[in-house]
Amino acid sequence: MSAQRREGGGSMGKDKRARRRARAASAHRPSPGWRAASAHGTDGADEHAAVATLITQALHALDVGMDALVDDAAVTLAGRCASPTTRRDVVMTLLDSLTAATTAAWQHGWQPSDVHRLAGRRLGVAEQALVVDVMTHELSRYAPATVDRRWWAQLSELGADPWWDRSATLLDAQRERGVDWFTLMSRTLTVLHLITRLPVLELLTPVPGTAVAPSSAGGGTDDRPAVDERILSKVRMLLAKAESTTFEAEAETFTAGAQSLMARHSIDAALLAASGAARHRDPTAPEGRRIGIDNPYDGPKAMLLNAVASANRCRMVWSRELGFGTVVGFESDLDGVEVLFTSLLVQATRTLTSAGSRTDRHGGSRTRAFRQSFLTAYASRIGERLREVTAAEEAAASENARSSGRELVPLLEARAEEVDDAVSTWFPELQTHSVGAVRDAEGWHSGRAAADRAELGAGPAITH
Repeated sequence: MSAQRREGGGSMGKDKRARRRARAASAHRPSPGWRAASAHGTDGADEHAAVATLITQALHALDVGMDALVDDAAVTLAGRCASPTTRRDVVMTLLDSLTAATTAAWQHGWQPSDVHRLAGRRLGVAEQALVVDVMTHELSRYAPATVDRRWWAQLSELGADPWWDRSATLLDAQRERGVDWFTLMSRTLTVLHLITRLPVLELLTPVPGTAVAPSSAGGGTDDRPAVDERILSKVRMLLAKAESTTFEAEAETFTAGAQSLMARHSIDAALLAASGAARHRDPTAPEGRRIGIDNPYDGPKAMLLNAVASANRCRMVWSRELGFGTVVGFESDLDGVEVLFTSLLVQATRTLTSAGSRTDRHGGSRTRAFRQSFLTAYASRIGERLREVTAAEEAAASENARSSGRELVPLLEARAEEVDDAVSTWFPELQTHSVGAVRDAEGWHSGRAAADRAELGAGPAITH
């Protein structure tokens, strides 16, 4: 399916919502349009149905941007929380809705970092924190060993911490922190709307509750060719030096050294995997990883990620509307791609910032065209250089492999076919588009100069 998607429901301005909520909070009474829902009885099923109706109406109002109606729903729900007899129905109905929506998001291919990335693009800071808490609450229901290890790593990176007492619900604990009921209802409805309206993605990992720890055929510990942390540490060290230097020649040396290490490690992992398959161990399979691509200038940034992925025998599919690219490849390559892309983006941004703004001969701004062209040229040249370094490492490794009676080229070609097959399975309908139009000659030449460590032509097209 096409990785360029449109999501249901519009996103409204954060400042506008804040002003409307402030007015609604001061009034703290529902409009007549909500009285039918608030007039239900307070016994059992009737109360639960009334709350569920309010939530459904609020989500529909968010779909069409009717924030006044959302505020009215929040006021009504907050009013119900003033009474202990109705508070539990409101809190539990909302919490159950959040939990069920999050479970459905996992089943639809979303991972914690994906949800948080989208929340960062659409919601305020407080709502983003609530998203992390909701995901932490949902994942706490599973035995840790049945949740993919990468998910726990993602939660850790997000600073997830089950700070609330388990004897209280998450929403009650939020209230005890001093958040008033109206604000809490508004935030919760906003978060619930985001999660319930998530589109279906590719299922890249086992869903929570179904993961199993990998083991070798011989019954011992996992002996897959995993990512060597020592290699990654060296790569990060070299890239940190490239980011910190102001001399292009030094940055070239450090970045090329990092790519060379990554290429050698990838070849070693391929040989190890082939050796394991020959001894009848389960071979590794290509995996997918989503990496954020943010505005501004998301087109050239996607080109840069595509260039880094291609140079490391991976493929990238860009989901522009959701702000990420899915890199498909073997685990031994994916970490390196993410680290190198992040570093190169830091280096390009630093150079762009130091270049300052640009104006045309009439005094109008051409800064955006300059930066767009700069990043396009930068991505193109970087990609060529990285591929040259990879090719040199492959040539040297092929000679060494032949001296040991092994052929490396067919092995690497077979792994490339596996990656292509995985892309075809996850993304059966892909479109190829050209991105990063060049409209500023100075920006183009400046980008080439900033990426002198790469001598490139046009970069590869991007699928999305």
